[in-house]
Amino acid sequence: MKALSNPRFLAIYSGALTLVFAATVLCGFLMMRNPQFGIITARRINIVEPDGTVRLTISNRADFPGGWYHKKESPRPDRREAAGMLFMSEEGSEQGGLIWGASQLPDGTIENHGHLSLDQYEENQVFALDAGQEGKDKFSQITIADQGDYPIEEKRRAEERIGKLPEDKQDDAWKEFFATHRHDVNRLVLGRARDGSVGLTLRDGSGKVRILLNVQSDGKPVLQFLDDSGKVVSELTGQKK
Repeated sequence: MKALSNPRFLAIYSGALTLVFAATVLCGFLMMRNPQFGIITARRINIVEPDGTVRLTISNRADFPGGWYHKKESPRPDRREAAGMLFMSEEGSEQGGLIWGASQLPDGTIENHGHLSLDQYEENQVFALDAGQEGKDKFSQITIADQGDYPIEEKRRAEERIGKLPEDKQDDAWKEFFATHRHDVNRLVLGRARDGSVGLTLRDGSGKVRILLNVQSDGKPVLQFLDDSGKVVSELTGQKK
């Protein structure tokens, strides 16, 4: 027992414990730096930069994030309908996302949808893929759009302000807003409509349809050219004259 109380033994014992503790801590840090997992179960995962800026979110439906602008999140209750991923810029603003959902209602009706979009810098989407089904109606399309050259935060603030106005004054308020802020325009839409037809719609910069290429649900093909007033100036139907 005297040996255990010997100062030299205690010094050696203390040193050994210190080395073991240091090795344990070092191994713990190394494991935290590059951990490996077989299966991860989570409701939501945020991928962040070293400074904490969120760059990618993978989430279930219940915990899906709101709108992000310069690292600040604003409520988006309309985003509780799907799970998916949200892409963010280096400044912490949205840059697009991927969402999906599918379910069968109690009456047997099927509802499913998927949406992939890429945004203009600090604006809304300029490219989107959509596909889905509501009951017997099926649709799928590609959309290419033009957006205004102003931060989308200005549109969100306008939504908050105009949403508080009486309903009979909201349309005029939006007209006033878009008199100085360009509205988004779907320049190209290619896809299958709910009625079973497939087609291509091309619009000019002001949003007016200029070319329509369509195969109707009954199989009839139509190609139309329109002027800036919406009048058909030329048409090909594929029928023999």
